[in-house]
Amino acid sequence: MQSLSDLLRAASRTFAIGIDLLPPPLRGEVTIAYLLLRVSDYLEDNEEMDPGRKSGLLKAWEAVLGGAGSPGELLDVLDEAAVPTPDALVARHARAVLAGLDALDGRAREVVTGYVRESTLGMARWVERGPDFGNEADLDDYMHEVAGRVGYLLTDLFAYREPATLGPRRQQMLEPAREFGLALQTVNVIRGLHADRDRGWVYVPRTFLGDFRGDASALFRPENRAIALAALERLVRKAERHLDMARGYIRSIPRRHHGIRLFCMLPLFFAVRTLAISRANPAVFDAETKIRRAEVRRIVAASRVLGGSNAWMEWYCERLASPA
Repeated sequence: MQSLSDLLRAASRTFAIGIDLLPPPLRGEVTIAYLLLRVSDYLEDNEEMDPGRKSGLLKAWEAVLGGAGSPGELLDVLDEAAVPTPDALVARHARAVLAGLDALDGRAREVVTGYVRESTLGMARWVERGPDFGNEADLDDYMHEVAGRVGYLLTDLFAYREPATLGPRRQQMLEPAREFGLALQTVNVIRGLHADRDRGWVYVPRTFLGDFRGDASALFRPENRAIALAALERLVRKAERHLDMARGYIRSIPRRHHGIRLFCMLPLFFAVRTLAISRANPAVFDAETKIRRAEVRRIVAASRVLGGSNAWMEWYCERLASPA
């Protein structure tokens, strides 16, 4: 059986880079939280289940996490998850992830379990509602459930492990933490436009489409490319607004907590760069926008050396935002 660290790398090599920079025991706690949420993602995004089945299993997963449900039937379903996707791979190892959760100390387990349960129930609510994003508030509501709550989770873990410095700042960090989550999820929406369309979900609010009254999936037709690009620009600007708050979140973390800063800084930089290569780019409607691996390595190397400086962070964000 794979170790949880190996499972993390198999699920997301990029995210594992940041987690590996966290000091223990935060590293293990964030690993568990991430893997638990990937199980929730597997159930939410499963294309082989109808909405009723997905919602029921998400609620069963939430109950198991809360200690109120019988895990046997659910874990048998997860054991049979198809392997090709990262989420399915994690789901097949849900028993090991739950064992890792049980091994956390009381307060860390409480933080992780509480927010993952809330996020999972939020996913179930949206599965039942379906892909109905009338306006930006609808999109923000969905993104809060799947990403904003993750910002709260991380902030509470940081405050717990660094009570002298981050504990007193916890309250003022919560709203920027939520905004950070919304920023990264908006970038995920842009990156996944084509794949989400293929499973029947288009996360573009109807208010982003101007006078267009067709089905949101019609955005991907060549004759509607101008409307689609205008909607893309609104999504990019939305992400940039959230990222402004994300930078404030990182500035609130003292330099002495270098690993925590880097953990937060890397997804910020990846998001800024992804927006730069996505803006006004019609290719995002046909394939996932990806940063080249060589560029990822350069960003990580520069951050490890200079990430203690807030001024450098601001300068580097401007540089990464260049379309060149």
